[in-house]
Amino acid sequence: MHLRFRQLQAFHAVIETGTVTGAASLLGVSQPAVSNLLYQLERQTRFKLFERDKGRLRATPEANLLFREIDTVVRGFDHVTQAVIDLQNKQAGQLQVASQHSMSFGFMPRLIAAFAEGRPDMSISFQSQYSSKIQEWVISGLFEIGICETPLLHDGLDARLFKVETRIAIPEGSELTKHEVLTPELLEGVPFVVMGPDHLTHRRTREAFQQAGVPWKIRVHAQLFKNLLSFVKEGMGCAILDPFVLDFDRGGGFETRLFQPTIEMELCVITSRNRPLSSIGTEFLELLLQELEPYASEGCI
Repeated sequence: MHLRFRQLQAFHAVIETGTVTGAASLLGVSQPAVSNLLYQLERQTRFKLFERDKGRLRATPEANLLFREIDTVVRGFDHVTQAVIDLQNKQAGQLQVASQHSMSFGFMPRLIAAFAEGRPDMSISFQSQYSSKIQEWVISGLFEIGICETPLLHDGLDARLFKVETRIAIPEGSELTKHEVLTPELLEGVPFVVMGPDHLTHRRTREAFQQAGVPWKIRVHAQLFKNLLSFVKEGMGCAILDPFVLDFDRGGGFETRLFQPTIEMELCVITSRNRPLSSIGTEFLELLLQELEPYASEGCI
């Protein structure tokens, strides 16, 4: 027996609406078309589907059993159809993005919120993590788009590299605020709050002090730029930070200055080379690159 889905859909619609007229309206076809589909289904199943009861159709016990079996299938197909329509209208889908920590407290939430306007049914998966883990997530397909620090540790990633200039954060009211540019010579004896020794900003700041022949005084080690800034606000020292954590902090308690020699961070926007982006991912990637452009001192954005 070869049952056609259109027959089952017409049968389901009649059960749902109670009339052939209602089913025809629901499916967008004529009443004779629905009646013909029901006739075909009765012939193939070899049992009666409906009894007439005061102008309405009453399902037979066999029809009720058949309805229970096909209800999930028909509703599932309707959901798939609606999902395709939503995707065509760019109102649904799933945005899957991961970023390094400093972008996650302001830059990325603001950007994602702007992108989500007009897409009420779009689901969003966002996570912040260390850069090595972000690369693993994108490679494995858990996230479509990632923003991470270099180096790239995996083949199979398409990367758009760019650099951003860091600035130095100093406690509000510090005597250092009288300078427009701070150098290792001006910062001799001033305590610093720093990332771990493997982090690029730590290495390059240490090199800058060494080349200037000035001792570098480290007071606090921490693992996130946001933590570093919190210590600066408490007056514990200065910190070299990227613009994403500085520009989106609204708490006050610190000021920023240029640091010479300039220390740049190398970042990249990554996608999987082996998985095509969804339409939602493609649109968001375009917006992301546009929003990053003002921050890029050098790169291919």
